Order: sequence, then C-alpha cells, then structure tokens
Amino acid sequence: MKSVIRGAGYVLAHTPDMVIHNGTTQTTERIVNPASEYLTELPSHIRTFEQAVAYWPNQVYIGNRTPDELAAVPQPWCDKVCDCTDRYGRFGQIMPQNEFLLLMQVCDVFDLVKLDSAFVAANREAFAANPLVDETITARLQEGLDAGEIARLVDEEGAEGLYHLGTLVGCVKRAHDIDANLSAHVMHENLVSKASSVLALLNVVHCTGIDKNDVEYVIDCAEEACGDINQRGGGNFAKSAAEIAGLNSASGSDCRAFCAAPAHAIIDAAALVASGAYRTVVVTAGGCTAKLGMNGKDHVKKGLPIMEDMIAGFAVVLTADDGVNPYINLQMLGRHSVGTGSAPQAVITSLVTDPLDRNGLKITDVDKYSPEMQNPDITKPAGAGDVPMANYKMIGALAVKRGELQRAELADFTVRHGLTGWAPTQGHIPSGVPYIGFAREDMLSGKLRRVMIIGKGSLFLGRLTNLFDGVSFMIEANEGAKEAAPAAVDEKQIRGMIAEAMRNFADTLAAQAGE
Repeated sequence: MKSVIRGAGYVLAHTPDMVIHNGTTQTTERIVNPASEYLTELPSHIRTFEQAVAYWPNQVYIGNRTPDELAAVPQPWCDKVCDCTDRYGRFGQIMPQNEFLLLMQVCDVFDLVKLDSAFVAANREAFAANPLVDETITARLQEGLDAGEIARLVDEEGAEGLYHLGTLVGCVKRAHDIDANLSAHVMHENLVSKASSVLALLNVVHCTGIDKNDVEYVIDCAEEACGDINQRGGGNFAKSAAEIAGLNSASGSDCRAFCAAPAHAIIDAAALVASGAYRTVVVTAGGCTAKLGMNGKDHVKKGLPIMEDMIAGFAVVLTADDGVNPYINLQMLGRHSVGTGSAPQAVITSLVTDPLDRNGLKITDVDKYSPEMQNPDITKPAGAGDVPMANYKMIGALAVKRGELQRAELADFTVRHGLTGWAPTQGHIPSGVPYIGFAREDMLSGKLRRVMIIGKGSLFLGRLTNLFDGVSFMIEANEGAKEAAPAAVDEKQIRGMIAEAMRNFADTLAAQAGE
C-alpha cells in the first residue's frame, strides 16, 4: 500500500515581544551584559505586524507567493514590500501576537497561563473571528486577572511575563516550586510550541477539509521536550496538541532528532500508513522561542530589522493511497548511518546518491531537491551564507563528478533543481518540509514527477555524540489517476465471449475423453 500526501499547511505567529524577552540571544545578553548597546538598540529594530505580513518570505511560507516568484525578487528582501499583504494564504496564516497569546491560554490545561482581563476583553472578538477558531476553542478562554495580580506573579513568584507592544499583559506560572523542568521559563517555551502546533493542526484540517475524527495518529517533531524531574523529555506534545485541536480519535507520540526530525517523522508516518497500522496520520511541529532573534546581534549591527520574529509551525497529512495525491516512495530513502562520517561529500552521498543508485536513477532525474530551506535574508548577514545554495552546489558537484552533468551546466542545475530559501530559521522548520505544499500542487498539475526532501541535523548539540544526522525521502507523482480505464464492453461482445469460452470448454472435454 502507498501512503499519499493529502495536504500540508503552514502557520506563522508574529511574536516581537518574545524576541526581546524569550529569545536566548537576548536572555543570555541580559545576564552577561545587561547594559549592552545591542539590548538598547534592539527595540528600534522590531518589525510591526504589518511589516512582517508584507515580508516576501513570509508570504511564500503561507502560500500566497511561490519560491519561483521569490527568486525573481532581488535580495535583500527586508527592505522590500511584497505585492501581497494578506495574512491568510492557501497554505495557512500569519497570526498576530495578541491572538497568539490568547491561543496560549486556550492551550493551557494546568492553570498556568494568566492574562490581564482588560487584554482578554480587548482581543476576544478578533480572536474569535479567526476562521480556525470555533466555539470549542473560545469556550476554553478564561476572563483573566487584574493587572496588579499579573505583576505580582512575575515579581514575587518568578512567573514568565507575557508582553504585547512592550506592556505586561500576562504571565506563565511555574508548574513546580523546585523542579527546573517545570519552571516558568520551560513551561512558557513548551506552551508556545504546543500552541503553534495546535494552530498548525487546526490549519491543516481547514486547508485539506479532512474530518477531524479520521485522524488516528499524530507525530510531533518540534525541538522542545516536556517532562518532569523524573523523565525530562517524556513527552507527549503530539497528544496534548491533538486534544486541544479536537482530534478525538487520535493517539500520538513525539519524534526528536534536532533539525532532521521532520524528515524522520514523515518517514515514520508514511510507514505507519503503508503498513495499514493507521489510515490517517498527521505530522506536526510548533515553533521555538529560543531561536527568536538568534542572529539579532548581526542584524542590528548591520542596521537591519529583526527578521527572526516569527514562531513557525507546519502540519502534513498522510493517508492511504487514493490514486491521485503524490506518494512517498519508501523504497527510496536516504540515511546518514553511524559509519558515514561528517564530511560534506559523504553526507550528501548517503542522503542523495545512495537511494538514487539503489533505484537506477541519476541526480538529474529528480526535478527538485528541498534540503535546509533557510531564508538567506537572515543567514547571510550573520555570516552563514546561503544555506540552500550551498547544498545545491554540493549536489550539483556530485552530479558533475558522476558524469551526469557537465561542469558548464552547474549554475543552471541550481536553478532547475533548486529552490530559493524562505523558511524562518527555527531549526527544524526549514528542514525540507516547507516545500511539500508546493511540491504536492506541482505534482497534481503534472509540472513535477519527483521531489527529494532532505533533513539534516546536528546531534552533537546534545553532548551525547559527535555524530551528524540526516535522512531523505522521495515524493513521486501518483500515476493511479492516469491509468487507462478498461474499455466498455457491450452486451453483444459479452455473449460472444461466453460462447467462445463454452466452445473452448467443450473442446477440452472432447480431448480429455479421447485420451
């Protein structure tokens, strides 16, 4: 059985105040150098919601513009206004911070998120007007507390403040007095991830039109870990988000593999569907507050706006083969094994050429590659270069080495088989999956036949191994719908076929009788 991609959705939440108060670059700077010039200048580099919506890469992320259209716009993009400024796109939406804070409170089931009652009253109507928010969501929204009580919880009980437009409007309380795993900081981080995952789940249901009750399993592949002192990363983000999103028939679990987790999770989901274990599986991930403003120092130094001000999320729906939607070819998986090594050529060989060789394909037989799709507008000023382009040059160089591409064709290879990056630098979010929505559409229209999604990760960040990590999988156009239907047979033909069959049967009996 094949597992097909029924749809994909992408969401962003603009959280400028969380850049200042929760991004680790800023929180670390506040500890080691609280009077730094960077922290002083930072607020003047924060974008408004309107500016974030009008940012070209964000419009690509939610599907209002395509990667090809983005590639035609000269870089940098941060000084340009996209010709589309709609917060809603065919793949998802960009949620403003005021709505997202209310969503965080909705996602809280342990009475930890407290909001100012005046803030709730001022924003409740806008929140309820969101097409993803129904009465089951609004019914979970609390009235809020007095502003003075919010301030007391932050000042006296170590609660993590929630801010909007520079004003304290709420807080996240600690979930335990001494357990560091349940501190206010960790609970804030986890609730942001959960809320953005809930937003992604609600969005993908809306985009695909699937019945919530058809979802049988959810896999969360974000970068956070939830647990207590006895099981620090026990989970389960997937089931907790499914609960709020109303996926009442679903079970779920978490998949963690740093930036490569989305690719791992989609392979897992595809295998579960193909095996018949579950008919509909959703892979989801929320965003990461730690990565907000991660490259902020370099951006401020160069007079640029803080572009890492978005909490991102995505969800992909996989179902049993319908003969129409593109499918994941589980016979064409790439993997970075323990013995592969970390040399760039060895990594690309294991993820790209090994699965192609096993299936008799060349590098140029793949229409598009989607590796780490980081937005170069963010990474280049920070000295990290254009990450997608670096991957395409390596893949193209291997094609030249293998005699599948002429050296003179290398520049054209990056255009024909590559993509311009547009994803927020939230670790796992750029890891191949932002292109799935576009790839599915282009396969359904007949524009593409094969797309390889490549996820890579840095396991050494966990200080347990120096190993690199990575997996890849191939999405292929489904030929089921193109198969010719059996020709119609009229009644006369049927009678003739029966008569011929009877004659053959009689001849057989006569031959047997003569033996």
